[in-house]
Amino acid sequence: MSRQRIVVGISGASGFVYGVRLLQLLGELDIESHLIISRAALLTMAHETDYKLADVTALASHYHRADDVAAGIASGSFRCLGMVVAPCSMRTLAEIATGASSGLIGRAADVTLKERRTLVLMARETPLTLAHLRNMTAVTEMGAIVAPPVPAFYARPENLAQMVDHSLGRVLDLFGLDAGTARRWREHTQACGSEPARDGGLSFSNGGG
Repeated sequence: MSRQRIVVGISGASGFVYGVRLLQLLGELDIESHLIISRAALLTMAHETDYKLADVTALASHYHRADDVAAGIASGSFRCLGMVVAPCSMRTLAEIATGASSGLIGRAADVTLKERRTLVLMARETPLTLAHLRNMTAVTEMGAIVAPPVPAFYARPENLAQMVDHSLGRVLDLFGLDAGTARRWREHTQACGSEPARDGGLSFSNGGG
């Protein structure tokens, strides 16, 4: 294996942009990416973005159809750093939690777990039902990492792109990769600027009452 590899699954939860931006960051880091997009994710792509399928697959080193369970990444013999599902729908989470995969995303995640590699699930849903919470507990007990894309307001994001980049930077940290997009608390860097104030520079009104 000449290059490090990461499998990227994009499922049908809201937040298609997380998967797209992750592919871009992996390309910048010279990490070989293996992409899977679920059928539901294609619907989300159409609703949330102006991307076409060809635009997204062009960002990946390799693209695998969601129903291609004979793909190389479906085998434990496929060597890689691990897998990220970005975003991860509750259906995909349930499949991974039960081992009852219906397609390549679930199978690749199952392989990642059984080979004791890093599996990160960027779960997107709120509020959470008891079923969701139990499935998150189950996958965590199996060794996966549930990493919802929660914004870090101490970083003072100015737009959605910065919020996305910070979340993905923290996800890539879990693989020992530094994308340079995460603002680190109390670390002074040229890219991040000065340290934020303790209150984040925010002020709230009580409505004048």
